[in-house]
Amino acid sequence: MEECISVFDMLKIGVGPSSSHTLGPWRAAERFLEELKDESILDQVKRVKVDLYGSLSLTGKGHATDLSVMLGLSGQDPEYIPVDNIAGIIKTIEDTNEIILANEHKIPFYFLQDIVFNKEFLPFHANGLKFTAYKADDSEYESTFYSIGGGFVVKEERTNAKIKEVIKCAFPFPIQNAVELLNYTVSENKSISEIVYENEKSMRPEAEIHSELMRIWNTMLECMYIGCHTGGILPGGLNVRRRAFDMHQNLIGLSNYSNPQTWLEEIRKTEVKFRQILKWVSCFALAVNEVNASLGRVVTAPTNGSAGVIPAVLMYYLVIENHDAGEKEIKQFLMVAGEIGSIFKKGSTISAAMGGCQAEIGVSSSMAAAALCELMGGSPAQVLMAAEIAMEHHLGLTCDPIGGLVQIPCIERNTMGAIKAINAAELALETDSKNAKVPLDKVINTMWQTAKDMNSKYKETSEGGLAIAVNMADC
Repeated sequence: MEECISVFDMLKIGVGPSSSHTLGPWRAAERFLEELKDESILDQVKRVKVDLYGSLSLTGKGHATDLSVMLGLSGQDPEYIPVDNIAGIIKTIEDTNEIILANEHKIPFYFLQDIVFNKEFLPFHANGLKFTAYKADDSEYESTFYSIGGGFVVKEERTNAKIKEVIKCAFPFPIQNAVELLNYTVSENKSISEIVYENEKSMRPEAEIHSELMRIWNTMLECMYIGCHTGGILPGGLNVRRRAFDMHQNLIGLSNYSNPQTWLEEIRKTEVKFRQILKWVSCFALAVNEVNASLGRVVTAPTNGSAGVIPAVLMYYLVIENHDAGEKEIKQFLMVAGEIGSIFKKGSTISAAMGGCQAEIGVSSSMAAAALCELMGGSPAQVLMAAEIAMEHHLGLTCDPIGGLVQIPCIERNTMGAIKAINAAELALETDSKNAKVPLDKVINTMWQTAKDMNSKYKETSEGGLAIAVNMADC
């Protein structure tokens, strides 16, 4: 059986600012609690220590890794926790020096001592974290996890010694690379989104696919709405001023609306000259990633740091290109985007700690370009070409966040990724796919080779590039 990754694996609802450094450690903490329950030792634990390694340690403070671990150990769910409750939960843990494991078992917890930042890297992956539970009988239970990007969490022994049972399935159209996907579209005479839909139906009912895809979109829409209506300074110490609010005010004028959907309808009435289109797309992307930077709720697509690209491009299609578009086109877009992302994950990486920002903004731009191309009438071959073009022009992009925060240059990069995605889709639509010189699988392989050759200081460590050229004092 092939490795099967669902659209809902690639597009996850969670909390910012980072899928690999926030959502992943949060999920790892949840899995650690599950192990303690499976071993029937949760109520015997008297202390828990968490060791963070590599990139999780080097940029963990800026990515709220320590906070996410505490929230995960507390039994909070990143998909459903009211984001307004996060600060209060953290403050209670810090003030009382106690944590309620899984919201069931209270133990002492001194976060400055019990979360340890270790600069050394574990050999398996750049994002490693180890949980140690100390039991009442003085014995210990240890478990090590790796956050491999996009909120995915694995254990080394499962990858090296066991069949990946958790992510195995029986898709009718198992896909490992772009060539296989294209072959299915030819043999079945289906679009890429139709192939993806058949695979998804093998895992869940059609009604659930519909409701979950729309929940993902509504989360994206709400995120853009919140970002466009929130001003002020982002947390973290860089004193970055939110820009989506002012940009949005200049674009929308005195329009009258009361919720995200009526807001969308009002945007459709605005001027759409080229400059305004650039500004709207940029505004949507900025809005999402400003929400992400402030520990708001976003959709990992395929990561939190690149969460603005896909909603910005889909919103562009809905408010600029096709005013009649609705749920059908939204679902189509998300399914294509999810499939392209899964191919990148299988053939390369979606972790900036492994591949730099080409693995985040580059992949998200590629996903968005492909999805937009299909909605604009592109053939499956042109859709894959759009994905290739978008990635080709992100190869080698470094991840060098200033202060370890997902703010500079991360927020702006989402605007660039979105604009490139639209351009890539248009180029593909104007090209005979028979004349394509670089197949998508080749660019994915090239991206992986580039990732392996890239110096580690450009892989989300804040030890190179802008992260050292510009320091906190300069800001």
